[in-house]
Amino acid sequence: MKETSGNKVRLDRVDLSLELEDKDKADREIEKLQERLYELQVRAFLARKSAIFVFEGWDAAGKGGAIKRLTARMDPRGYKVWPIGAPREHELAHHYLWRFATRAPEKGEIAVFDRSWYGRVLVERVEGFATKAEWSRAYEEINAFERAFTSDGVAVAKLWLHIDRKEQLERFKDREGNPIKRYKIGPDDWRNRKAWSKYATAVQDMFDRTHRPDAPWYAIPANDKRYARREVLRICAGTLERLLKGG
Repeated sequence: MKETSGNKVRLDRVDLSLELEDKDKADREIEKLQERLYELQVRAFLARKSAIFVFEGWDAAGKGGAIKRLTARMDPRGYKVWPIGAPREHELAHHYLWRFATRAPEKGEIAVFDRSWYGRVLVERVEGFATKAEWSRAYEEINAFERAFTSDGVAVAKLWLHIDRKEQLERFKDREGNPIKRYKIGPDDWRNRKAWSKYATAVQDMFDRTHRPDAPWYAIPANDKRYARREVLRICAGTLERLLKGG
C-alpha cells in the first residue's frame, strides 16, 4: 500500500490499524501471490529483464519475514538476497555506493536488498557516521544511482515497513525472551529506538527526496505481519508485471 499526499509518500498517514482478520484466507492469498511471483520470475528470466527490490523499515518491522515469503517459491538460481550491515574495511576504501553496485542483478535476475544504500541518509545521518555535507548530497547521488538502473530497463521498487513504537517494543521483548530470536536484538536496536523521532524525520526526508515514478517508495503498514507480507507480495508482483509489459 503506497500512502501518498499528492505525489508524496507520507509516513504519518500510514494506517497502522489495517489488518487481515481471516488468517486462513490471508494465507491462501499469500500462497496465490507466491505462485504468481514464481511465474513472473521465470518470465523475467526468459526475457532477460531484471528487478531490484529494496527493503527498509524500523527495527523489528518484519523485513526478514517479508523477504522470506517473497522468495519462498522462487527459483533460487534467479534471485539473490543481500543482507546489508555496516561496511567492511575494504568497502570503506571505496565510495559508499560501490558495494551496492557490485551487487547489481545480472540480466534476468532479481536482487533483493535487506537494507540498502539508504543507510547513508538514515542510520549514518542520525548516528553521525556521515557528515551533514555527505548525507545531504547523498539524495542526489542515490537518485542518479537508481536512474542508471531504471534507464537501462531495470525495475526498482522500494518498500518501507512501518510499525509504531508500541508494536516495536512488544517485538523487542519477544525477541529477548525467545532463545531462538535473541540474536536479532542488541544494544544498537535499543539505542536506535531512543532516536525514533530523529529517524522519523530522516525517513520523511528520504521519501520527499527520493520518491520518483521510476523508483517509487511504498510505505507498508506492518503492525499486522500478514497484512504487510501480502502487500509486499502484491507490490512486487505488480512491479514485475509492469516490467514485462515494458512499462
